Amino acid sequence: MDSFKDLVDGNNAFAARFPNASLSPIPQQHLAVVTCMDCRIDPLVIFGFEAGDIHVMRNAGARITPDMLRSLIKSVNQLEVDRIAIVHHTDCGAAKIDLPGLRAKVLAATGSDPDNVDFHLIGDHAAALDADIEAVRTCPYLPVGTAIAGFLYDVATGIAHPHDSTFVG
Repeated sequence: MDSFKDLVDGNNAFAARFPNASLSPIPQQHLAVVTCMDCRIDPLVIFGFEAGDIHVMRNAGARITPDMLRSLIKSVNQLEVDRIAIVHHTDCGAAKIDLPGLRAKVLAATGSDPDNVDFHLIGDHAAALDADIEAVRTCPYLPVGTAIAGFLYDVATGIAHPHDSTFVG
């Protein structure tokens, strides 16, 4: 556990002053934010929210994968979310990954080639956001009327630029 002592210590300090016991699992802003796992992105801070206000869902590249759709279906149909924001960002590893290099690194470290893993790379931010918005918009398990917006967050300025393909069903 020495490798995780900082987590245990941090959690003990947090639990000593725990402020969230009365929060509902239903986000107060009825919003789910899909974003990247990049540590420079904190959706609560970026959009001026607090714990309990929004659902935050993350993966590498903020891509709408089958598992992300599974989470959004639950969020919308069970937990009263009616708005979904997809937030890609500048300087994203999913946009500048060297796939052969990554595969070689994984193979060297593990002896297994991830040739069957779809890393959902981003070649063009606008096209990727369009595709992700379309994947949510056409999901048959999300109700008509669910609002969907895309943003490109600039990690150098803190500005979340709205994307042109915003959709209100």
